[in-house]
Amino acid sequence: MTRTSNRQMPRLQDVAELAGVSHQTVSRVVNSHPNVSKTTRQKVESAIMTLGYRRNTAARSLVTRRSQTIGVLASELSQYGPAHTLLGLEQAARNAGYFVSIAALREVTKEGILNAVSHFTDQGVDGIVALVPHLSTVDALDEMNLSVPVVTVGSPGNSSISGATVDQRQGARLAVRHLLEQGHRRIAHVSGPPDWTDSTERAAGWRDALLDAGVSDQILLEGDWSAGSGYEIGLRIAAERKISALFVGNDQMALGVLRAFAETNVRVPHDVSIVGFDDQPESGYFTPPLTTVRQDFEELGHRCVDVMLKKINTGTGATSTVVTPRMVLRASTAPPPEHSPYLDRNT
Repeated sequence: MTRTSNRQMPRLQDVAELAGVSHQTVSRVVNSHPNVSKTTRQKVESAIMTLGYRRNTAARSLVTRRSQTIGVLASELSQYGPAHTLLGLEQAARNAGYFVSIAALREVTKEGILNAVSHFTDQGVDGIVALVPHLSTVDALDEMNLSVPVVTVGSPGNSSISGATVDQRQGARLAVRHLLEQGHRRIAHVSGPPDWTDSTERAAGWRDALLDAGVSDQILLEGDWSAGSGYEIGLRIAAERKISALFVGNDQMALGVLRAFAETNVRVPHDVSIVGFDDQPESGYFTPPLTTVRQDFEELGHRCVDVMLKKINTGTGATSTVVTPRMVLRASTAPPPEHSPYLDRNT
């Protein structure tokens, strides 16, 4: 048996009376307008909680002709980076008064992107975010000539599509420069898949840093972001014994490399120094704790939503925003020893 209540739902005016402010002020708080003092915002939020007020989104949509919904086209959500970027983006959208509708792609194909975009169009979303870290995504969206704003995450976009990204190339440079400053010259790179934007940018940053240091000997090994691929590559490195340092494209592959090295008596950092990328929460508990490059996924999500709302509210042209990564130094890197039995065995 379902119980119903005849009590009228609280109105915006009721919130205003309880908080002792105007209904315009309540409207500003509900819609995340920045020009409200902290004290006033707290009074209004307290009144909203006391009364159980809920914004009538449907009625507001009739007036503004906006759905207050952002469509997010996503793929590779099993990976740490895309999954945590989505969390940051969803939180930022919610804080701005927007809902998020997600269409997850099993395979990144032009047809799949088109179907997802058609789904968003049917929903009447106010904009579309593409959290699809593949090189072909921007071109596919550009060809569709969409009537709503589009922001790609992980890509700077182009003249018609906005972008929000972490400076992956700079992050890779930071990693390699740290190893160079430690005195390493034999620095290999374990990259992610070649069709990922992040992977190609990190590999480019690795090359840039080596060339800037006058190091021409470049060893590139391709993984698939998984710990398993890092493990297999780690076994190969341990057998060949050609390097003293390794820049790994993400922390998961670095975990696999560490396991392979532990099994083959390659000591980290005594024989080989390792730098990862992402700074996953577990990275500080690897053996040894992993030196890595930190990406601020929460900040990336906020930046993405800021770009989207600016386009929705002002109709400005395509813009891009870039989040700067930073090094997190732990115990997996050290200067190479003057005499290395590990390397000498291969000479």
